[in-house]
Amino acid sequence: MITVEHLTKYYGDFMAVDDLSFEIEEGHVYGFLGPNGAGKSTTMNIMTGCLSATEGHVRIDGYDIFEEAEKAKKRIGYLPEQPPLYMNETPLEYLRFVGEAKGLHGAELDRQITRVVGQTRIDGVKNRRISALSKGYKQRVGIAQALLGNPKVIILDEPTVGLDPIQIIEIRDLIRELGREHTVVFSSHILSEVQTICDQILIIAKGKLVAFDEPGNLERRLLAPSEITLTAEATEQEVRDILSGVGRITGLDLEREAAGNVMARLKTEHDDIYEVSRAVFFAFAEQKKALLEMTLKKANLEDIFLELTDNARQGAPASDAGTDAGCGESEEAEQ
Repeated sequence: MITVEHLTKYYGDFMAVDDLSFEIEEGHVYGFLGPNGAGKSTTMNIMTGCLSATEGHVRIDGYDIFEEAEKAKKRIGYLPEQPPLYMNETPLEYLRFVGEAKGLHGAELDRQITRVVGQTRIDGVKNRRISALSKGYKQRVGIAQALLGNPKVIILDEPTVGLDPIQIIEIRDLIRELGREHTVVFSSHILSEVQTICDQILIIAKGKLVAFDEPGNLERRLLAPSEITLTAEATEQEVRDILSGVGRITGLDLEREAAGNVMARLKTEHDDIYEVSRAVFFAFAEQKKALLEMTLKKANLEDIFLELTDNARQGAPASDAGTDAGCGESEEAEQ
Protein backbone atom coordinates (compact mmCIF):
# COMPACT_ATOMS: atom_id res chain seq x y z
CA MET A 1 0.00 0.00 0.00
CA ILE A 2 2.80 2.46 0.90
CA THR A 3 6.40 2.02 -0.21
CA VAL A 4 9.10 4.38 1.07
CA GLU A 5 12.50 3.99 -0.59
CA HIS A 6 15.70 5.67 0.54
CA LEU A 7 13.87 8.78 1.73
CA THR A 8 16.21 11.62 2.72
CA LYS A 9 15.43 15.19 3.70
CA TYR A 10 17.89 18.00 4.44
CA TYR A 11 17.17 21.41 5.92
CA GLY A 12 20.35 23.20 4.92
CA ASP A 13 23.12 21.10 6.46
CA PHE A 14 20.78 19.33 8.89
CA MET A 15 19.56 15.86 7.89
CA ALA A 16 16.02 15.43 9.25
CA VAL A 17 15.34 12.09 7.51
CA ASP A 18 18.22 9.72 6.85
CA ASP A 19 17.84 7.13 4.04
CA LEU A 20 14.49 5.84 5.32
CA SER A 21 12.98 2.72 3.68
CA PHE A 22 9.95 0.65 4.68
CA GLU A 23 6.72 -0.87 3.32
CA ILE A 24 3.24 -0.61 4.80
CA GLU A 25 0.67 -3.24 3.86
CA GLU A 26 -3.05 -2.78 3.47
CA GLY A 27 -5.51 -3.32 6.29
CA HIS A 28 -3.46 -2.67 9.43
CA VAL A 29 -2.90 0.05 12.02
CA TYR A 30 0.71 1.23 12.08
CA GLY A 31 2.28 3.29 14.85
CA PHE A 32 5.06 5.70 13.98
CA LEU A 33 6.94 6.07 17.24
CA GLY A 34 9.83 8.32 18.15
CA PRO A 35 10.95 11.17 20.42
CA ASN A 36 10.22 14.78 19.53
CA GLY A 37 12.58 15.86 16.76
CA ALA A 38 13.06 12.31 15.44
CA GLY A 39 11.73 13.15 11.96
CA LYS A 40 8.19 11.77 12.25
CA SER A 41 6.31 14.85 11.04
CA THR A 42 8.80 15.50 8.25
CA THR A 43 8.39 11.93 7.01
CA MET A 44 4.60 12.15 7.14
CA ASN A 45 4.55 15.45 5.27
CA ILE A 46 6.69 13.87 2.55
CA MET A 47 4.51 10.75 2.43
CA THR A 48 1.42 12.89 1.86
CA GLY A 49 3.04 15.09 -0.78
CA CYS A 50 2.96 18.21 1.40
CA LEU A 51 6.74 18.45 1.46
CA SER A 52 9.39 17.62 -1.11
CA ALA A 53 12.16 15.11 -0.46
CA THR A 54 15.85 15.70 -1.03
CA GLU A 55 16.20 12.13 -2.24
CA GLY A 56 14.09 8.97 -2.43
CA HIS A 57 10.63 7.89 -3.50
CA VAL A 58 7.21 7.38 -1.91
CA ARG A 59 4.54 5.30 -3.66
CA ILE A 60 0.92 5.13 -2.52
CA ASP A 61 -0.91 2.11 -3.94
CA GLY A 62 1.69 2.05 -6.72
CA TYR A 63 1.53 5.77 -7.57
CA ASP A 64 4.54 8.01 -6.99
CA ILE A 65 3.56 10.83 -4.63
CA PHE A 66 5.65 13.35 -6.60
CA GLU A 67 5.32 12.17 -10.21
CA GLU A 68 1.67 11.02 -10.03
CA ALA A 69 0.55 13.33 -7.25
CA GLU A 70 -3.16 13.56 -8.09
CA LYS A 71 -3.70 9.80 -8.24
CA ALA A 72 -1.58 9.18 -5.13
CA LYS A 73 -3.21 11.89 -3.02
CA LYS A 74 -6.72 10.64 -3.80
CA ARG A 75 -5.80 7.54 -1.84
CA ILE A 76 -4.67 9.48 1.25
CA GLY A 77 -6.57 11.17 4.07
CA TYR A 78 -4.26 13.32 6.19
CA LEU A 79 -4.56 15.03 9.55
CA PRO A 80 -1.49 17.15 10.36
CA GLU A 81 -0.49 17.75 13.98
CA GLN A 82 -2.15 21.18 13.72
CA PRO A 83 -5.57 20.44 12.14
CA PRO A 84 -6.21 22.76 9.15
CA LEU A 85 -9.57 24.03 10.44
CA TYR A 86 -11.45 27.24 9.62
CA MET A 87 -12.54 28.43 13.05
CA ASN A 88 -15.38 30.68 11.90
CA GLU A 89 -17.14 27.86 10.09
CA THR A 90 -19.27 25.05 11.47
CA PRO A 91 -18.11 21.45 10.98
CA LEU A 92 -20.76 20.98 8.29
CA GLU A 93 -19.64 24.09 6.40
CA TYR A 94 -16.02 23.10 6.70
CA LEU A 95 -16.60 19.50 5.58
CA ARG A 96 -18.60 20.70 2.58
CA PHE A 97 -15.70 22.97 1.59
CA VAL A 98 -13.14 20.17 1.96
CA GLY A 99 -15.36 17.70 0.12
CA GLU A 100 -15.76 20.04 -2.83
CA ALA A 101 -12.00 20.59 -2.87
CA LYS A 102 -11.65 16.81 -3.13
CA GLY A 103 -13.99 16.73 -6.12
CA LEU A 104 -17.18 15.60 -4.37
CA HIS A 105 -20.51 17.16 -5.34
CA GLY A 106 -24.25 16.82 -4.95
CA ALA A 107 -25.80 13.74 -3.40
CA GLU A 108 -22.43 11.97 -3.14
CA LEU A 109 -20.98 14.85 -1.12
CA ASP A 110 -24.03 14.86 1.19
CA ARG A 111 -23.79 11.10 1.64
CA GLN A 112 -20.10 11.21 2.54
CA ILE A 113 -20.52 14.11 4.96
CA THR A 114 -23.30 12.20 6.74
CA ARG A 115 -21.04 9.13 6.89
CA VAL A 116 -17.95 10.86 8.33
CA VAL A 117 -20.03 12.88 10.80
CA GLY A 118 -21.39 9.59 12.12
CA GLN A 119 -18.01 7.85 12.11
CA THR A 120 -16.33 10.60 14.14
CA ARG A 121 -19.39 11.20 16.37
CA ILE A 122 -19.62 14.95 15.81
CA ASP A 123 -23.33 15.03 14.97
CA GLY A 124 -24.11 16.87 18.20
CA VAL A 125 -21.76 19.76 17.38
CA LYS A 126 -21.98 19.85 13.57
CA ASN A 127 -23.77 23.24 13.55
CA ARG A 128 -21.60 24.99 16.15
CA ARG A 129 -18.66 27.18 15.22
CA ILE A 130 -15.43 25.21 15.25
CA SER A 131 -13.82 27.91 17.41
CA ALA A 132 -16.26 27.02 20.20
CA LEU A 133 -15.45 23.30 20.17
CA SER A 134 -13.19 21.48 22.61
CA LYS A 135 -9.77 20.26 21.49
CA GLY A 136 -11.13 16.73 21.27
CA TYR A 137 -13.98 17.71 18.96
CA LYS A 138 -11.64 19.77 16.81
CA GLN A 139 -9.50 16.65 16.38
CA ARG A 140 -12.61 14.71 15.41
CA VAL A 141 -13.50 17.33 12.80
CA GLY A 142 -9.94 17.07 11.50
CA ILE A 143 -10.23 13.30 11.23
CA ALA A 144 -13.63 13.67 9.53
CA GLN A 145 -12.12 15.80 6.76
CA ALA A 146 -9.39 13.18 6.29
CA LEU A 147 -12.08 10.52 5.75
CA LEU A 148 -13.85 12.41 2.98
CA GLY A 149 -13.25 10.79 -0.39
CA ASN A 150 -13.05 7.38 1.30
CA PRO A 151 -9.24 7.13 1.02
CA LYS A 152 -7.49 3.80 1.39
CA VAL A 153 -4.86 5.27 3.71
CA ILE A 154 -5.45 7.49 6.76
CA ILE A 155 -2.35 9.29 8.08
CA LEU A 156 -2.66 11.01 11.46
CA ASP A 157 0.17 13.06 12.95
CA GLU A 158 0.05 13.10 16.77
CA PRO A 159 -3.79 12.86 16.85
CA THR A 160 -4.01 12.81 20.66
CA VAL A 161 -1.55 15.59 21.52
CA GLY A 162 -3.03 18.14 23.91
CA LEU A 163 -6.12 16.08 24.74
CA ASP A 164 -7.36 15.19 28.20
CA PRO A 165 -7.42 11.50 29.27
CA ILE A 166 -11.07 10.95 28.29
CA GLN A 167 -10.56 12.55 24.88
CA ILE A 168 -7.43 10.43 24.32
CA ILE A 169 -9.38 7.22 24.99
CA GLU A 170 -12.13 8.35 22.59
CA ILE A 171 -9.64 9.11 19.78
CA ARG A 172 -7.86 5.79 20.36
CA ASP A 173 -11.17 3.95 20.03
CA LEU A 174 -11.90 5.87 16.84
CA ILE A 175 -8.51 4.90 15.38
CA ARG A 176 -9.23 1.24 16.14
CA GLU A 177 -12.56 1.51 14.31
CA LEU A 178 -10.93 3.19 11.31
CA GLY A 179 -8.41 0.37 11.15
CA ARG A 180 -11.20 -2.06 10.22
CA GLU A 181 -11.81 -0.31 6.90
CA HIS A 182 -8.61 1.65 6.18
CA THR A 183 -4.87 1.36 6.46
CA VAL A 184 -4.06 3.73 9.32
CA VAL A 185 -0.67 5.26 10.06
CA PHE A 186 -0.40 7.52 13.09
CA SER A 187 2.55 9.05 14.86
CA SER A 188 3.00 9.40 18.58
CA HIS A 189 5.64 9.60 21.28
CA ILE A 190 3.30 7.96 23.83
CA LEU A 191 4.40 4.34 24.23
CA SER A 192 1.22 2.94 25.75
CA GLU A 193 -0.85 4.50 22.98
CA VAL A 194 1.10 2.80 20.21
CA GLN A 195 1.33 -0.51 22.08
CA THR A 196 -2.43 -0.81 22.67
CA ILE A 197 -3.66 0.25 19.22
CA CYS A 198 -1.14 -0.90 16.62
CA ASP A 199 -0.62 -4.10 14.67
CA GLN A 200 2.86 -2.94 13.65
CA ILE A 201 5.28 -0.41 15.16
CA LEU A 202 7.91 1.66 13.39
CA ILE A 203 10.45 3.29 15.70
CA ILE A 204 12.37 6.24 14.29
CA ALA A 205 15.23 8.15 15.91
CA LYS A 206 17.42 10.88 14.46
CA GLY A 207 15.77 10.36 11.09
CA LYS A 208 16.60 6.64 10.95
CA LEU A 209 14.30 3.64 11.15
CA VAL A 210 15.65 1.64 14.10
CA ALA A 211 12.89 -1.00 14.43
CA PHE A 212 9.81 -2.22 12.51
CA ASP A 213 7.82 -5.18 13.85
CA GLU A 214 4.79 -6.34 15.79
CA PRO A 215 4.71 -5.19 19.45
CA GLY A 216 5.09 -8.74 20.76
CA ASN A 217 8.01 -9.52 18.46
CA LEU A 218 9.77 -6.32 19.48
CA GLU A 219 9.51 -7.32 23.12
CA ARG A 220 10.91 -10.78 22.44
CA ARG A 221 13.61 -9.73 20.00
CA LEU A 222 14.90 -6.36 21.15
CA LEU A 223 14.39 -5.98 24.85
CA ALA A 224 17.15 -6.20 27.42
CA PRO A 225 17.23 -9.43 29.46
CA SER A 226 14.76 -9.72 32.30
CA GLU A 227 16.15 -8.87 35.73
CA ILE A 228 15.78 -10.34 39.20
CA THR A 229 16.75 -8.29 42.23
CA LEU A 230 17.16 -10.03 45.58
CA THR A 231 18.38 -9.32 49.08
CA ALA A 232 19.94 -12.24 50.97
CA GLU A 233 21.17 -12.81 54.49
CA ALA A 234 24.58 -14.08 53.35
CA THR A 235 28.06 -13.00 52.37
CA GLU A 236 28.94 -11.96 48.82
CA GLN A 237 30.91 -15.18 48.28
CA GLU A 238 28.04 -17.30 49.57
CA VAL A 239 25.66 -15.59 47.16
CA ARG A 240 28.04 -16.18 44.26
CA ASP A 241 28.46 -19.83 45.19
CA ILE A 242 24.70 -20.39 45.48
CA LEU A 243 23.89 -18.66 42.19
CA SER A 244 26.68 -20.49 40.37
CA GLY A 245 24.50 -23.59 40.52
CA VAL A 246 21.54 -21.85 38.90
CA GLY A 247 21.51 -22.03 35.12
CA ARG A 248 20.47 -19.37 32.63
CA ILE A 249 21.96 -16.43 34.55
CA THR A 250 23.76 -14.12 32.13
CA GLY A 251 24.80 -11.28 34.44
CA LEU A 252 25.35 -10.73 38.16
CA ASP A 253 26.08 -7.61 40.25
CA LEU A 254 26.48 -7.72 44.03
CA GLU A 255 26.33 -4.92 46.58
CA ARG A 256 26.87 -5.08 50.35
CA GLU A 257 24.16 -3.18 52.27
CA ALA A 258 24.70 -1.24 55.50
CA ALA A 259 22.79 -3.89 57.51
CA GLY A 260 25.28 -6.54 56.35
CA ASN A 261 22.97 -8.18 53.85
CA VAL A 262 23.83 -8.58 50.17
CA MET A 263 21.74 -7.22 47.32
CA ALA A 264 22.16 -9.05 44.01
CA ARG A 265 20.96 -8.05 40.56
CA LEU A 266 20.97 -10.89 38.09
CA LYS A 267 19.90 -10.98 34.46
CA THR A 268 18.50 -13.80 32.42
CA GLU A 269 17.49 -14.24 28.80
CA HIS A 270 15.37 -17.28 29.57
CA ASP A 271 11.81 -17.05 28.22
CA ASP A 272 10.28 -17.86 31.62
CA ILE A 273 11.63 -15.55 34.32
CA TYR A 274 9.43 -17.32 36.89
CA GLU A 275 11.24 -20.60 36.26
CA VAL A 276 14.57 -18.89 36.94
CA SER A 277 13.27 -17.17 40.08
CA ARG A 278 11.94 -20.50 41.35
CA ALA A 279 15.36 -22.08 40.86
CA VAL A 280 17.01 -19.17 42.71
CA PHE A 281 14.59 -19.51 45.62
CA PHE A 282 15.20 -23.24 46.09
CA ALA A 283 18.99 -22.80 45.70
CA PHE A 284 19.05 -20.43 48.70
CA ALA A 285 16.64 -22.65 50.66
CA GLU A 286 18.86 -25.68 50.10
CA GLN A 287 21.82 -23.81 51.63
CA LYS A 288 19.59 -22.54 54.46
CA LYS A 289 20.30 -18.91 53.54
CA ALA A 290 17.39 -16.52 53.95
CA LEU A 291 16.04 -14.57 51.00
CA LEU A 292 14.70 -11.39 52.55
CA GLU A 293 13.34 -9.94 49.32
CA MET A 294 13.08 -10.88 45.64
CA THR A 295 11.53 -8.80 42.86
CA LEU A 296 11.20 -9.46 39.14
CA LYS A 297 11.56 -6.88 36.41
CA LYS A 298 10.15 -7.88 33.04
CA ALA A 299 11.23 -5.62 30.21
CA ASN A 300 8.57 -3.70 28.26
CA LEU A 301 8.18 -1.52 25.18
CA GLU A 302 9.56 1.49 27.01
CA ASP A 303 12.88 -0.31 27.45
CA ILE A 304 13.02 -0.99 23.70
CA PHE A 305 12.22 2.61 22.90
CA LEU A 306 14.81 4.09 25.26
CA GLU A 307 17.55 1.68 24.22
CA LEU A 308 17.04 2.06 20.48
CA THR A 309 16.50 5.82 20.41
CA ASP A 310 19.38 6.50 22.82
CA ASN A 311 21.72 4.47 20.62
CA ALA A 312 20.53 6.22 17.46
CA ARG A 313 20.90 9.67 18.99
CA GLN A 314 24.51 9.21 20.03
CA GLY A 315 26.36 12.22 18.72
CA ALA A 316 23.19 14.14 17.81
CA PRO A 317 23.56 17.93 17.57
CA ALA A 318 22.53 20.04 20.53
CA SER A 319 19.60 21.52 18.62
CA ASP A 320 17.79 20.76 15.39
CA ALA A 321 17.24 23.38 12.73
CA GLY A 322 14.75 23.70 9.93
CA THR A 323 11.04 23.94 9.39
CA ASP A 324 8.59 22.18 7.13
CA ALA A 325 6.98 24.14 4.34
CA GLY A 326 3.86 22.09 3.85
CA CYS A 327 0.61 20.81 5.31
CA GLY A 328 1.92 20.05 8.78
CA GLU A 329 4.06 21.75 11.34
CA SER A 330 7.52 20.26 11.63
CA GLU A 331 8.51 18.65 14.89
CA GLU A 332 12.05 19.81 14.17
CA ALA A 333 10.77 23.36 14.49
CA GLU A 334 9.40 22.59 17.95
CA GLN A 335 12.78 22.00 19.51
